[in-house]
Amino acid sequence: MPSQTLLLPPLARLDGVEGLPRLLGRADVLPARAAGLLPALADAFALPAAGLPAAALLREAAAHDAGGSVWLCADPVYVQPDANGARLLAWGEMALAAEESEELARPLRPVLGDAGMLLEISAPSRWQLRLREGTPLPAFATPEQVLGQSLLTHLPQGAQGRRWRALFNELQILLHQHPRNRARITAGLPPINALWFWGGGALPARPRTALAALLSRDAVARALALHAQVALIDDPTQAAGTGALWLDLAAADAPRVGAQLAGAMRRMRRGDSLELAFLDGRRWHVTSGQRWRFWRRAWQP
Repeated sequence: MPSQTLLLPPLARLDGVEGLPRLLGRADVLPARAAGLLPALADAFALPAAGLPAAALLREAAAHDAGGSVWLCADPVYVQPDANGARLLAWGEMALAAEESEELARPLRPVLGDAGMLLEISAPSRWQLRLREGTPLPAFATPEQVLGQSLLTHLPQGAQGRRWRALFNELQILLHQHPRNRARITAGLPPINALWFWGGGALPARPRTALAALLSRDAVARALALHAQVALIDDPTQAAGTGALWLDLAAADAPRVGAQLAGAMRRMRRGDSLELAFLDGRRWHVTSGQRWRFWRRAWQP
């Protein structure tokens, strides 16, 4: 495994990073993988690329009680109707206080209970459903795949998805009528008018990974590192001499990417290597000896 892996924004957002085209032109191209954070995490922790159980990992990190159940994220989101149906416009940190979150969840719990599900709130913006062990789940799209897009093509399909589409609609009606949302709109905040299901599965066995340290602000990445007993750091220099490092820069702007990339190159020693993994799925393998490949042209899109 490379001594350092940098998860970077899509290449289209990094035109201003000085020296990056030259570096990529001299580096070795690796097979691309699926776009997004979860496939990158699955690869780093040697887990199946499809269906990383984000809900179970988040619950285990928050409450240490995820074993013995199937879990599904049921995150509060803002959905806006439009001419073609509806679009997911907000997810994640939505200025939800703990008491507000509980108030919104109160009318939903009986409906979910009747469906055999227990709603757990691990954090105001991170909700999970506890399901019976062995509960089958259809494929769910992650919020990052759906954000800004029409919901119709991303809701679970087929006979197995029918139950979840009906539940999504029933919860949406209850939240649309919730008085707390009128107060949020008055305060200039987006209403919480739906729950988005994703990241289902049971808690996996402790992953075997060569990673020694991880730097990320993402809740799923941090929960997975905790489960694998990989050290969480706040600065790459904290990982000096500890082993392989995974650095999440997926949300960084071009200047920060340039600075962190320069630091990663300085940290490279003889025999070390660096993987540049972009959020769009493209990847390159970098070694110190590649600087002598003068004959190679700079990479061009």
